[in-house]
Amino acid sequence: MNAISLDLMTALPEIVVLVMAMLILLLDLFLKSSSRFLIYVLSQLTLLVAATITVATHSTVIEYAFNGMFVDDALADILKLGIYLATSVTLIYTRTYVSLRGMFRGEFYALVLFSTLGMMVMVSGQHFLTLYIGLELLSLSLYALVALDRDNASSTEAAMKYFVLGALASGMLLYGMSMLYGVTGSLSIDGVSEALLNGAPDHGVLVLGLVFVVAGLAFKLGAAPFQMWVPDVYHGSPTAVTLFIGSATKIAAFAMVVRLLIQAMFMLAADWQGMLIIMAVLSMVIGNIAAIAQTNIKRMLAYSTISHIGFLLLGFLSASLNGYASATFYILSYVLMTLAGFGVILLLSRAGFEADRLEDLKGLNQRNPWYAFLMLLVMFSMAGIPPTLGFYAKFTVLQAALQAGFTALVVFAVIMALIGAFYYLRVLKYIYFDEPDDHSAIKAPIDMKLVLSVNAIGLLILGMLPQRLMDVCAYAIIHSIQ
Repeated sequence: MNAISLDLMTALPEIVVLVMAMLILLLDLFLKSSSRFLIYVLSQLTLLVAATITVATHSTVIEYAFNGMFVDDALADILKLGIYLATSVTLIYTRTYVSLRGMFRGEFYALVLFSTLGMMVMVSGQHFLTLYIGLELLSLSLYALVALDRDNASSTEAAMKYFVLGALASGMLLYGMSMLYGVTGSLSIDGVSEALLNGAPDHGVLVLGLVFVVAGLAFKLGAAPFQMWVPDVYHGSPTAVTLFIGSATKIAAFAMVVRLLIQAMFMLAADWQGMLIIMAVLSMVIGNIAAIAQTNIKRMLAYSTISHIGFLLLGFLSASLNGYASATFYILSYVLMTLAGFGVILLLSRAGFEADRLEDLKGLNQRNPWYAFLMLLVMFSMAGIPPTLGFYAKFTVLQAALQAGFTALVVFAVIMALIGAFYYLRVLKYIYFDEPDDHSAIKAPIDMKLVLSVNAIGLLILGMLPQRLMDVCAYAIIHSIQ
């Protein structure tokens, strides 16, 4: 088998997603509105085929393609499976929502698949150019998705803010990469790592480049002080797009942090640890304090995301395999929590009604006790209350930071978690103790009800039996980080 065939086999899941995204875009031109359900089916089938290929080709051996610019390792496979799952669940939750708002079109599903392709390239990027191409493919697709509801002024405004700030962050990231290239003479992850291991000549320029790279990464993660876009974009975007931005894309941003900070610049850990400490503290403070004042649940979950990113950074701070595995566990747990949380919001939404205010959850227990219980599990998990998954996720990153000697930071994080519990429990107050303003029955497709129930109950089951997922995360890190 020649080199080109090996390259194509290594990148086969990406090729499948690319071909199907273009096919769906073309097919949409020839379909009537009544036949567009076929596009949804093809999108789900694409994700299923990509996941099947990813599992079938999995190996503990690290494989490189395209002259070392693309890597297929255990971490890439695990994170890609997480992306497929998050995207598939997102499509299930949002089908009714986008249909009622005139967005059930080929471009919505094509943009979602192009975004997924960008995330997959970011996850497997082993070269600065590959990472940047994946990032831009993801970003441009998301800008279009946010603005897809063209008649909605808030969506257009959110898209403009996202585009301007995203372009600025991408420029900072690219500038930092260029400085690293100037010092190390390499654009590949392994080349930069090797150059730093041998002792790069100009440490000052390296650190300056690192500052720009960390700033760009912080924006993509939504970490303070680069979090200003998160609440506005979450609030202004259609809820279907907010769910997508808040779940699957965070896995890709996490992968980029692993590739750049851990694999490429581990030798500069003493420099980026200080930056991450500042970002973690600011994220937890701004996220938890600002969330208390929110009356819109999408904005509240946006600030909640910022605080979760602060906890995620605690895993990276330890600069150890245990910490990286804990961070991987945390990001996957966060995605499951976000999917379930926004799933309930989408469940309550209907034509002309977004269900995005806290008051819209009033008396949910009286309207439907089962959905109220599912939201209770989500809020408990996000708050980190045992025995839910969120508790164990927070516990793993806190113990990793504690083992690394960041005792004061761990104590501070626990205090912030206690403060954050207030606004999560306030949601339950509306659900269980207030009278409903709306007594209408909650209607949703059977597949959405089933998947949402499994999603939320999974937070409880994985919280009580977390070891299997933790083992998978540890396996991914051990077989990928060299």
